[in-house]
Amino acid sequence: MDPATEAARAAALAVLLHNASGPYLGLPRTAGWGYPEPYTRDLLIAGLGSLVSGNAELVQALRRVLQTLARNQSPRGQMPSLVHDAENRGASDTTPLFLLVLAMFRKATGDPGFLEEAGARALTWMDYQTTDDRELIGQQPTSDWRDEHWVLGHGLFVNTLVHGYLRLLGLDGRAEALGRAANEEGGGGFTTPGQPTYAVWYYKVLRDKRCDLLGNSLAILTGMADRARAREMVAWIEAHCESLRAAGDLALELPPCFFPFVEPSDPDWHPRYEAFNLPGHYHNGGVWPFVCGFYIAALVAAGEQELAVRRLAALTALVQVARNVHPLPKGAYGFNEWFRAQDGAPSGEDWQTWSASMYLYAAACVESGTAMLF
Repeated sequence: MDPATEAARAAALAVLLHNASGPYLGLPRTAGWGYPEPYTRDLLIAGLGSLVSGNAELVQALRRVLQTLARNQSPRGQMPSLVHDAENRGASDTTPLFLLVLAMFRKATGDPGFLEEAGARALTWMDYQTTDDRELIGQQPTSDWRDEHWVLGHGLFVNTLVHGYLRLLGLDGRAEALGRAANEEGGGGFTTPGQPTYAVWYYKVLRDKRCDLLGNSLAILTGMADRARAREMVAWIEAHCESLRAAGDLALELPPCFFPFVEPSDPDWHPRYEAFNLPGHYHNGGVWPFVCGFYIAALVAAGEQELAVRRLAALTALVQVARNVHPLPKGAYGFNEWFRAQDGAPSGEDWQTWSASMYLYAAACVESGTAMLF
């Protein structure tokens, strides 16, 4: 690895160790200052970087997160939105993320029976989240990581998580059934004629065919998209990002989390977006370092190693930038939460745990030439 990447890796590790113990039961913080709470989805996603880091303290912190979630699991098997708060429920992605990361943790630590009972209860909960008693999972709007974005019916992101844990847990028949449903042609799945990327969501005759970068990256990583489709997806994403740059809508060399942006003139615009989700901002097309980490890993999985190296270099530059709402130590990297697409300005919290962790994960995938953990 080049010196810039190694320096960023060291900075990411320092952020994660700083955030490894917070004010809520000693659980990790979601960010260095702005988010002291242990948000379940953030810390589970951050588990990928912890597992590839080789750092015993970070692996132990992830163990505490998983064990605390198991203790706070609902009677029916759902995982709470906050690790320490059993009554904070309603997220569509926390339980599938628990199962995905639990499977990764078991394999990485050589402990196949870890939290067996909690895992079984979580699987039962997920069995009842379908809308038609088949494999694809349904969800309510704003119930996954995009709390300011409407995803209806079958959401791509959540269903890629399910596909991932089914494969990692050896439930191959069910994974194949979900994959067939997701790839169904003719408007029944996430596919859109003439477009290799999957729709953000669909339900019956309704769909949003825009590109969800995280969901499509996970589709590649979990094998929902085969190698040929994966390369077509990458080419489509890169070409559309070039168009965004040419139009002045993207200032960075990394893709937005979602595009084309929802505009005020679009029928799926919501009044609340005016305050929280403007075009190119937040979940409506902001550039999120943690999502870019998944995309870089997906590039590796798709066989696009040279492009992965270039995008990792762009991410290495981006994670140095800080918003400085809270004073950082001299020379510290920002690892900011998200950046505005149009001007690349940092707009979230610095020292975001999943930003630092997914940088470590992306760098490890590029270095190894493999989509690690998947």
